[in-house]
Amino acid sequence: MEQQANEHHLRFITELVRLNGAMAELFKSGNLELFSEMNKAVKGMYEEQHANSDEVFRAIDPDCTVIYENFDMIIAVLRTTEDGVIDEGARKAINKFLHNIDEAVINVASLLGVI
Repeated sequence: MEQQANEHHLRFITELVRLNGAMAELFKSGNLELFSEMNKAVKGMYEEQHANSDEVFRAIDPDCTVIYENFDMIIAVLRTTEDGVIDEGARKAINKFLHNIDEAVINVASLLGVI
């Protein structure tokens, strides 16, 4: 069982790193197409976290919830834009959600001993 948990941890960390890389590139380039990559990473994290309910995944759950909920809010904001045009209000909201995710990613990585 411990081996299986470790495999879930490694896959989760891989997705966490993938999310962090996509976010770093998004902050650098402003390329909104990276939300697709982020979405895949967030889904992968969620699947791995919920495939195993060990103490590690329970410990990081509050920060993971921040990641999942803020990403959902980003998608909700993007869906409200007309013709994909992001106005100043939407941009501020998206940036706030991204910063919340970034902070939670750092917390999770720290709790997992990645950083």
